[in-house]
Amino acid sequence: MSSSSSTAPAAHAAHPSAPGLTPALTLVFAVACGLCVANIYYAQPLIGPISDTLQLHAGLAGLIMTLTQLGYGAGLLLLVPLADVVENRRLILGALFGAVIGLVGIALSGSAVTFLAASFVVGTCAVAAQVLLPFASHLAPEATRGKVVGNIMAGLLGGIMLARPFASVVASALGWRAVFGLSAVLMSSLIAVLWRVLPRRHPHASVGYARTMASLPGIVWNTPLLRRRSLYQGMMFSGFQAFWTAVPLALVHEFGMGQGGIALFALAGAAGALLAPVAGRLADRGWTRAATGWAIVVALLSFVLGAVSMHYHSLAGLVAAGILLDGAVQLCQVLNFRSLFMLAPELRGRINGLFMTFIFICAAVASGIAAAVYAFHGWGGLCLLGGGYVLVALLYYATEFRRASVPAAVGG
Repeated sequence: MSSSSSTAPAAHAAHPSAPGLTPALTLVFAVACGLCVANIYYAQPLIGPISDTLQLHAGLAGLIMTLTQLGYGAGLLLLVPLADVVENRRLILGALFGAVIGLVGIALSGSAVTFLAASFVVGTCAVAAQVLLPFASHLAPEATRGKVVGNIMAGLLGGIMLARPFASVVASALGWRAVFGLSAVLMSSLIAVLWRVLPRRHPHASVGYARTMASLPGIVWNTPLLRRRSLYQGMMFSGFQAFWTAVPLALVHEFGMGQGGIALFALAGAAGALLAPVAGRLADRGWTRAATGWAIVVALLSFVLGAVSMHYHSLAGLVAAGILLDGAVQLCQVLNFRSLFMLAPELRGRINGLFMTFIFICAAVASGIAAAVYAFHGWGGLCLLGGGYVLVALLYYATEFRRASVPAAVGG
Protein backbone atom coordinates (compact mmCIF):
# COMPACT_ATOMS: atom_id res chain seq x y z
CA MET A 1 0.00 0.00 0.00
CA SER A 2 1.11 3.55 -0.55
CA SER A 3 1.89 5.73 2.40
CA SER A 4 -1.01 7.97 1.50
CA SER A 5 -3.36 5.03 1.54
CA SER A 6 -2.02 3.48 4.71
CA THR A 7 -2.32 6.55 6.88
CA ALA A 8 -5.93 5.74 7.66
CA PRO A 9 -6.16 4.72 11.32
CA ALA A 10 -6.56 1.05 12.02
CA ALA A 11 -9.04 1.47 14.86
CA HIS A 12 -11.93 -0.20 13.12
CA ALA A 13 -13.03 -2.54 15.79
CA ALA A 14 -16.67 -3.11 16.43
CA HIS A 15 -18.38 -1.26 19.24
CA PRO A 16 -17.51 -2.84 22.61
CA SER A 17 -21.14 -3.87 23.03
CA ALA A 18 -21.06 -5.93 19.83
CA PRO A 19 -21.79 -9.60 20.57
CA GLY A 20 -19.41 -10.91 17.91
CA LEU A 21 -20.38 -12.88 14.84
CA THR A 22 -22.57 -15.62 16.31
CA PRO A 23 -24.17 -18.22 14.01
CA ALA A 24 -27.53 -16.46 14.40
CA LEU A 25 -26.04 -13.08 13.47
CA THR A 26 -24.23 -14.68 10.53
CA LEU A 27 -27.60 -15.93 9.28
CA VAL A 28 -29.06 -12.42 9.66
CA PHE A 29 -26.16 -10.98 7.64
CA ALA A 30 -26.66 -13.62 4.93
CA VAL A 31 -30.42 -13.06 4.62
CA ALA A 32 -30.02 -9.28 4.69
CA CYS A 33 -27.40 -9.35 1.93
CA GLY A 34 -29.61 -11.60 -0.17
CA LEU A 35 -32.68 -9.39 0.19
CA CYS A 36 -30.70 -6.24 -0.58
CA VAL A 37 -29.00 -7.47 -3.72
CA ALA A 38 -32.12 -9.22 -5.03
CA ASN A 39 -33.53 -5.78 -5.83
CA ILE A 40 -31.03 -5.46 -8.66
CA TYR A 41 -32.26 -8.61 -10.39
CA TYR A 42 -36.05 -8.62 -10.08
CA ALA A 43 -36.41 -6.83 -13.42
CA GLN A 44 -34.16 -9.23 -15.34
CA PRO A 45 -36.78 -11.89 -16.25
CA LEU A 46 -39.44 -9.18 -16.61
CA ILE A 47 -37.74 -7.17 -19.33
CA GLY A 48 -40.39 -8.22 -21.86
CA PRO A 49 -43.53 -7.21 -19.92
CA ILE A 50 -41.92 -4.10 -18.44
CA SER A 51 -40.72 -2.83 -21.82
CA ASP A 52 -44.19 -3.52 -23.28
CA THR A 53 -45.85 -1.51 -20.52
CA LEU A 54 -43.34 1.33 -20.77
CA GLN A 55 -43.28 1.14 -24.59
CA LEU A 56 -39.51 0.66 -24.79
CA HIS A 57 -38.07 -0.55 -28.12
CA ALA A 58 -36.54 -4.05 -27.99
CA GLY A 59 -33.09 -2.62 -28.67
CA LEU A 60 -33.42 -0.32 -25.63
CA ALA A 61 -34.89 -2.93 -23.27
CA GLY A 62 -31.45 -3.48 -21.74
CA LEU A 63 -31.76 -0.04 -20.11
CA ILE A 64 -34.16 -1.61 -17.61
CA MET A 65 -31.20 -3.47 -16.09
CA THR A 66 -28.51 -0.96 -16.99
CA LEU A 67 -29.94 1.92 -14.92
CA THR A 68 -30.27 -0.24 -11.82
CA GLN A 69 -26.69 -1.45 -12.17
CA LEU A 70 -25.34 2.02 -12.87
CA GLY A 71 -27.05 3.12 -9.68
CA TYR A 72 -25.41 0.23 -7.86
CA GLY A 73 -22.05 1.28 -9.27
CA ALA A 74 -22.63 4.87 -8.11
CA GLY A 75 -23.53 3.65 -4.65
CA LEU A 76 -20.47 1.44 -4.50
CA LEU A 77 -18.20 4.33 -5.39
CA LEU A 78 -19.88 7.05 -3.32
CA LEU A 79 -21.61 5.30 -0.40
CA VAL A 80 -19.66 2.12 0.39
CA PRO A 81 -16.42 4.02 1.24
CA LEU A 82 -18.46 5.73 3.97
CA ALA A 83 -18.18 2.43 5.86
CA ASP A 84 -14.63 3.56 6.74
CA VAL A 85 -15.99 6.86 8.12
CA VAL A 86 -19.62 6.57 9.26
CA GLU A 87 -21.07 4.30 11.94
CA ASN A 88 -21.98 1.22 9.91
CA ARG A 89 -25.38 0.37 11.41
CA ARG A 90 -26.71 3.86 10.70
CA LEU A 91 -25.30 3.78 7.15
CA ILE A 92 -26.96 0.44 6.41
CA LEU A 93 -30.37 1.45 7.76
CA GLY A 94 -30.28 4.75 5.85
CA ALA A 95 -29.50 2.96 2.59
CA LEU A 96 -32.33 0.48 3.15
CA PHE A 97 -34.79 3.31 3.73
CA GLY A 98 -33.75 4.84 0.42
CA ALA A 99 -34.27 1.46 -1.29
CA VAL A 100 -37.85 1.31 0.03
CA ILE A 101 -38.58 4.74 -1.46
CA GLY A 102 -37.13 3.67 -4.83
CA LEU A 103 -39.09 0.39 -4.87
CA VAL A 104 -42.36 2.22 -4.21
CA GLY A 105 -41.43 4.61 -7.04
CA ILE A 106 -40.94 1.68 -9.45
CA ALA A 107 -44.24 0.05 -8.43
CA LEU A 108 -46.11 3.31 -9.07
CA SER A 109 -44.20 4.44 -12.17
CA GLY A 110 -46.27 5.48 -15.15
CA SER A 111 -43.51 6.09 -17.69
CA ALA A 112 -40.11 4.83 -18.71
CA VAL A 113 -38.45 7.95 -17.27
CA THR A 114 -39.91 7.52 -13.78
CA PHE A 115 -39.24 3.77 -13.82
CA LEU A 116 -35.60 4.21 -14.81
CA ALA A 117 -35.04 7.04 -12.31
CA ALA A 118 -36.51 4.97 -9.48
CA SER A 119 -34.44 1.98 -10.63
CA PHE A 120 -31.29 4.08 -10.31
CA VAL A 121 -32.27 4.98 -6.72
CA VAL A 122 -32.91 1.33 -5.85
CA GLY A 123 -29.57 0.30 -7.33
CA THR A 124 -27.73 3.01 -5.41
CA CYS A 125 -29.28 2.04 -2.08
CA ALA A 126 -28.96 -1.72 -2.59
CA VAL A 127 -25.25 -1.29 -1.83
CA ALA A 128 -26.19 -1.83 1.81
CA ALA A 129 -25.22 -5.44 1.04
CA GLN A 130 -21.66 -4.29 0.32
CA VAL A 131 -21.48 -2.53 3.68
CA LEU A 132 -22.83 -5.59 5.49
CA LEU A 133 -20.27 -7.97 3.95
CA PRO A 134 -17.06 -6.22 5.08
CA PHE A 135 -18.80 -5.38 8.37
CA ALA A 136 -19.18 -9.12 8.96
CA SER A 137 -15.56 -9.74 7.99
CA HIS A 138 -14.48 -7.29 10.70
CA LEU A 139 -16.37 -9.34 13.28
CA ALA A 140 -15.00 -12.69 12.07
CA PRO A 141 -11.67 -14.13 13.27
CA GLU A 142 -8.99 -14.24 10.57
CA ALA A 143 -8.59 -18.02 10.65
CA THR A 144 -12.22 -18.58 9.60
CA ARG A 145 -12.82 -15.40 7.63
CA GLY A 146 -13.07 -17.27 4.32
CA LYS A 147 -15.68 -19.62 5.78
CA VAL A 148 -17.70 -16.72 7.20
CA VAL A 149 -17.51 -14.70 4.00
CA GLY A 150 -18.49 -17.81 2.02
CA ASN A 151 -21.52 -18.47 4.24
CA ILE A 152 -22.73 -14.87 3.98
CA MET A 153 -22.01 -14.83 0.25
CA ALA A 154 -24.23 -17.91 -0.04
CA GLY A 155 -27.08 -15.73 1.20
CA LEU A 156 -26.14 -12.88 -1.10
CA LEU A 157 -25.81 -15.16 -4.10
CA GLY A 158 -29.00 -16.94 -3.18
CA GLY A 159 -30.70 -13.55 -3.33
CA ILE A 160 -29.31 -13.01 -6.82
CA MET A 161 -30.40 -16.43 -8.03
CA LEU A 162 -33.80 -16.59 -6.33
CA ALA A 163 -34.72 -13.04 -7.34
CA ARG A 164 -35.41 -14.14 -10.91
CA PRO A 165 -37.79 -17.05 -10.16
CA PHE A 166 -39.48 -15.01 -7.41
CA ALA A 167 -40.09 -12.14 -9.82
CA SER A 168 -41.38 -14.45 -12.54
CA VAL A 169 -43.82 -16.27 -10.24
CA VAL A 170 -45.18 -13.10 -8.65
CA ALA A 171 -45.45 -11.32 -11.99
CA SER A 172 -47.35 -14.22 -13.57
CA ALA A 173 -49.90 -14.11 -10.74
CA LEU A 174 -50.12 -10.43 -9.81
CA GLY A 175 -48.29 -8.46 -12.50
CA TRP A 176 -44.77 -7.06 -12.56
CA ARG A 177 -45.56 -4.05 -10.35
CA ALA A 178 -46.44 -6.38 -7.45
CA VAL A 179 -42.86 -7.71 -7.45
CA PHE A 180 -41.47 -4.32 -6.45
CA GLY A 181 -44.31 -3.60 -4.04
CA LEU A 182 -43.64 -6.86 -2.19
CA SER A 183 -39.94 -6.10 -2.14
CA ALA A 184 -40.68 -2.73 -0.51
CA VAL A 185 -42.56 -4.59 2.24
CA LEU A 186 -39.67 -7.05 2.69
CA MET A 187 -37.12 -4.25 2.90
CA SER A 188 -39.22 -2.39 5.47
CA SER A 189 -39.32 -5.55 7.59
CA LEU A 190 -35.56 -5.94 7.19
CA ILE A 191 -35.02 -2.41 8.50
CA ALA A 192 -36.92 -3.33 11.67
CA VAL A 193 -34.91 -6.53 12.18
CA LEU A 194 -31.49 -4.96 11.58
CA TRP A 195 -32.31 -2.01 13.81
CA ARG A 196 -32.74 -4.49 16.66
CA VAL A 197 -29.93 -7.00 16.06
CA LEU A 198 -27.03 -5.25 14.31
CA PRO A 199 -24.14 -4.26 16.56
CA ARG A 200 -22.74 -0.79 16.23
CA ARG A 201 -19.41 -0.32 14.52
CA HIS A 202 -17.69 3.04 14.86
CA PRO A 203 -14.78 3.41 12.43
CA HIS A 204 -12.28 6.14 13.16
CA ALA A 205 -13.87 9.21 11.58
CA SER A 206 -11.00 11.69 11.80
CA VAL A 207 -9.95 11.06 8.19
CA GLY A 208 -13.21 12.49 6.88
CA TYR A 209 -15.20 11.74 3.74
CA ALA A 210 -13.24 14.08 1.46
CA ARG A 211 -9.88 12.51 2.34
CA THR A 212 -11.42 9.05 2.16
CA MET A 213 -12.60 9.69 -1.40
CA ALA A 214 -9.31 11.36 -2.35
CA SER A 215 -7.45 8.18 -1.27
CA LEU A 216 -9.28 5.98 -3.80
CA PRO A 217 -7.01 6.56 -6.83
CA GLY A 218 -3.95 5.82 -4.71
CA ILE A 219 -5.46 2.59 -3.44
CA VAL A 220 -6.17 1.43 -6.99
CA TRP A 221 -2.68 2.40 -8.18
CA ASN A 222 -0.84 0.76 -5.29
CA THR A 223 -2.90 -2.43 -4.95
CA PRO A 224 -2.19 -4.75 -7.91
CA LEU A 225 -4.24 -7.54 -6.32
CA LEU A 226 -7.29 -5.25 -6.39
CA ARG A 227 -6.80 -4.48 -10.08
CA ARG A 228 -6.30 -8.14 -10.97
CA ARG A 229 -9.22 -9.49 -9.00
CA SER A 230 -11.48 -6.68 -10.25
CA LEU A 231 -10.76 -7.55 -13.86
CA TYR A 232 -11.36 -11.26 -13.25
CA GLN A 233 -14.74 -10.65 -11.69
CA GLY A 234 -15.67 -7.77 -13.97
CA MET A 235 -15.31 -9.95 -17.04
CA MET A 236 -16.94 -12.99 -15.42
CA PHE A 237 -19.89 -10.92 -14.25
CA SER A 238 -20.23 -9.31 -17.66
CA GLY A 239 -20.68 -12.76 -19.15
CA PHE A 240 -23.13 -13.65 -16.39
CA GLN A 241 -25.20 -10.52 -17.04
CA ALA A 242 -25.19 -11.03 -20.80
CA PHE A 243 -26.50 -14.59 -20.38
CA TRP A 244 -29.24 -13.78 -17.87
CA THR A 245 -30.36 -10.62 -19.66
CA ALA A 246 -30.92 -12.46 -22.93
CA VAL A 247 -31.98 -15.94 -21.83
CA PRO A 248 -35.53 -14.92 -20.75
CA LEU A 249 -36.03 -13.49 -24.23
CA ALA A 250 -34.61 -16.65 -25.81
CA LEU A 251 -36.84 -18.89 -23.70
CA VAL A 252 -39.88 -17.00 -24.94
CA HIS A 253 -38.81 -16.84 -28.60
CA GLU A 254 -37.19 -20.26 -28.99
CA PHE A 255 -39.12 -22.42 -26.51
CA GLY A 256 -42.44 -20.55 -26.21
CA MET A 257 -42.18 -20.26 -22.42
CA GLY A 258 -44.24 -18.00 -20.17
CA GLN A 259 -43.19 -16.45 -16.87
CA GLY A 260 -43.75 -19.76 -15.05
CA GLY A 261 -41.28 -21.61 -17.27
CA ILE A 262 -38.78 -18.78 -17.03
CA ALA A 263 -39.09 -18.96 -13.23
CA LEU A 264 -38.28 -22.67 -13.21
CA PHE A 265 -35.30 -22.11 -15.49
CA ALA A 266 -33.98 -19.35 -13.23
CA LEU A 267 -34.52 -21.50 -10.15
CA ALA A 268 -32.16 -24.10 -11.59
CA GLY A 269 -29.45 -21.44 -11.77
CA ALA A 270 -29.82 -20.85 -8.02
CA ALA A 271 -27.86 -24.07 -7.51
CA GLY A 272 -24.72 -22.03 -8.20
CA ALA A 273 -25.08 -20.33 -4.81
CA LEU A 274 -24.35 -23.68 -3.13
CA LEU A 275 -20.70 -23.34 -4.17
CA ALA A 276 -20.15 -20.17 -2.12
CA PRO A 277 -19.34 -21.90 1.23
CA VAL A 278 -17.13 -24.40 -0.66
CA ALA A 279 -15.21 -21.52 -2.22
CA GLY A 280 -14.60 -19.97 1.19
CA ARG A 281 -13.12 -23.20 2.50
CA LEU A 282 -10.92 -23.60 -0.57
CA ALA A 283 -9.57 -20.10 0.02
CA ASP A 284 -8.90 -20.80 3.71
CA ARG A 285 -6.80 -23.79 2.57
CA GLY A 286 -4.70 -21.66 0.20
CA TRP A 287 -6.17 -22.87 -3.11
CA THR A 288 -7.41 -19.50 -4.30
CA ARG A 289 -5.28 -19.24 -7.44
CA ALA A 290 -5.98 -22.73 -8.80
CA ALA A 291 -9.70 -22.53 -8.03
CA THR A 292 -9.93 -19.15 -9.75
CA GLY A 293 -8.49 -20.60 -12.94
CA TRP A 294 -10.90 -23.53 -12.95
CA ALA A 295 -13.84 -21.18 -12.37
CA ILE A 296 -12.89 -19.07 -15.40
CA VAL A 297 -12.45 -22.16 -17.61
CA VAL A 298 -15.84 -23.57 -16.57
CA ALA A 299 -17.52 -20.22 -17.29
CA LEU A 300 -16.03 -20.21 -20.79
CA LEU A 301 -17.18 -23.78 -21.41
CA SER A 302 -20.69 -22.87 -20.26
CA PHE A 303 -21.06 -20.48 -23.21
CA VAL A 304 -19.89 -23.19 -25.61
CA LEU A 305 -22.47 -25.54 -24.11
CA GLY A 306 -25.13 -22.82 -24.29
CA ALA A 307 -24.49 -22.19 -27.99
CA VAL A 308 -24.51 -25.92 -28.84
CA SER A 309 -27.66 -26.51 -26.78
CA MET A 310 -29.60 -23.76 -28.52
CA HIS A 311 -28.44 -25.03 -31.91
CA TYR A 312 -29.90 -28.47 -31.13
CA HIS A 313 -32.89 -26.94 -29.30
CA SER A 314 -31.91 -28.70 -26.07
CA LEU A 315 -33.51 -27.09 -23.03
CA ALA A 316 -31.67 -29.48 -20.69
CA GLY A 317 -28.33 -28.39 -22.15
CA LEU A 318 -29.26 -24.73 -21.74
CA VAL A 319 -30.20 -25.35 -18.10
CA ALA A 320 -26.84 -27.06 -17.54
CA ALA A 321 -25.05 -24.10 -19.13
CA GLY A 322 -26.84 -21.72 -16.77
CA ILE A 323 -25.95 -23.79 -13.72
CA LEU A 324 -22.29 -24.07 -14.74
CA LEU A 325 -22.03 -20.36 -15.46
CA ASP A 326 -23.67 -19.32 -12.20
CA GLY A 327 -21.57 -21.70 -10.14
CA ALA A 328 -18.33 -20.56 -11.77
CA VAL A 329 -19.11 -16.86 -11.33
CA GLN A 330 -20.10 -17.28 -7.69
CA LEU A 331 -17.04 -19.41 -6.94
CA CYS A 332 -14.78 -16.74 -8.40
CA GLN A 333 -16.60 -14.01 -6.50
CA VAL A 334 -16.05 -15.61 -3.08
CA LEU A 335 -12.40 -16.29 -3.87
CA ASN A 336 -11.94 -12.66 -4.85
CA PHE A 337 -13.63 -11.34 -1.72
CA ARG A 338 -11.60 -13.57 0.54
CA SER A 339 -8.35 -12.44 -1.08
CA LEU A 340 -9.20 -8.75 -0.85
CA PHE A 341 -10.49 -8.95 2.72
CA MET A 342 -7.06 -10.22 3.78
CA LEU A 343 -5.61 -6.82 2.86
CA ALA A 344 -5.44 -3.78 5.17
CA PRO A 345 -8.50 -3.83 7.48
CA GLU A 346 -8.58 -0.03 7.69
CA LEU A 347 -9.11 0.13 3.92
CA ARG A 348 -11.59 -2.71 3.63
CA GLY A 349 -14.65 -0.58 2.94
CA ARG A 350 -12.88 1.37 0.20
CA ILE A 351 -11.31 -1.72 -1.37
CA ASN A 352 -14.69 -3.42 -1.44
CA GLY A 353 -16.33 -0.34 -2.93
CA LEU A 354 -13.73 0.00 -5.66
CA PHE A 355 -13.86 -3.72 -6.48
CA MET A 356 -17.64 -3.82 -6.75
CA THR A 357 -17.85 -0.50 -8.61
CA PHE A 358 -15.73 -1.85 -11.44
CA ILE A 359 -17.75 -5.07 -11.54
CA PHE A 360 -21.09 -3.35 -11.79
CA ILE A 361 -19.94 -0.83 -14.35
CA CYS A 362 -18.92 -3.82 -16.47
CA ALA A 363 -22.25 -5.51 -15.73
CA ALA A 364 -24.25 -2.41 -16.63
CA VAL A 365 -22.51 -2.13 -19.98
CA ALA A 366 -22.95 -5.86 -20.62
CA SER A 367 -26.68 -5.72 -19.83
CA GLY A 368 -27.22 -2.80 -22.18
CA ILE A 369 -25.32 -4.48 -25.00
CA ALA A 370 -26.74 -7.99 -24.47
CA ALA A 371 -30.36 -7.16 -25.30
CA ALA A 372 -29.30 -5.37 -28.49
CA VAL A 373 -26.91 -8.18 -29.51
CA TYR A 374 -29.63 -10.78 -29.02
CA ALA A 375 -32.18 -8.64 -30.91
CA PHE A 376 -29.92 -8.24 -33.94
CA HIS A 377 -27.63 -11.31 -33.87
CA GLY A 378 -29.55 -13.97 -31.99
CA TRP A 379 -28.36 -16.41 -29.36
CA GLY A 380 -25.17 -17.26 -31.25
CA GLY A 381 -24.08 -13.63 -31.15
CA LEU A 382 -24.94 -13.46 -27.45
CA CYS A 383 -22.76 -16.50 -26.67
CA LEU A 384 -19.87 -14.98 -28.59
CA LEU A 385 -20.29 -11.79 -26.55
CA GLY A 386 -20.45 -13.55 -23.19
CA GLY A 387 -17.68 -15.99 -24.03
CA GLY A 388 -15.52 -13.10 -25.23
CA TYR A 389 -15.80 -11.41 -21.85
CA VAL A 390 -14.74 -14.58 -20.04
CA LEU A 391 -11.90 -15.16 -22.50
CA VAL A 392 -10.44 -11.78 -21.54
CA ALA A 393 -10.39 -12.94 -17.90
CA LEU A 394 -8.71 -16.22 -18.88
CA LEU A 395 -6.01 -14.48 -20.91
CA TYR A 396 -5.27 -12.13 -18.02
CA TYR A 397 -5.25 -15.05 -15.58
CA ALA A 398 -2.53 -16.68 -17.71
CA THR A 399 -0.25 -13.70 -16.97
CA GLU A 400 -0.48 -14.40 -13.24
CA PHE A 401 2.03 -17.23 -13.54
CA ARG A 402 4.64 -14.83 -14.95
CA ARG A 403 4.27 -12.40 -12.06
CA ALA A 404 5.80 -12.69 -8.64
CA SER A 405 4.11 -9.58 -7.24
CA VAL A 406 0.98 -11.32 -5.93
CA PRO A 407 1.78 -13.01 -2.59
CA ALA A 408 0.62 -16.60 -2.33
CA ALA A 409 -0.88 -15.96 1.11
CA VAL A 410 -3.20 -13.36 -0.34
CA GLY A 411 -3.64 -14.24 -3.98
CA GLY A 412 -3.67 -17.98 -3.43
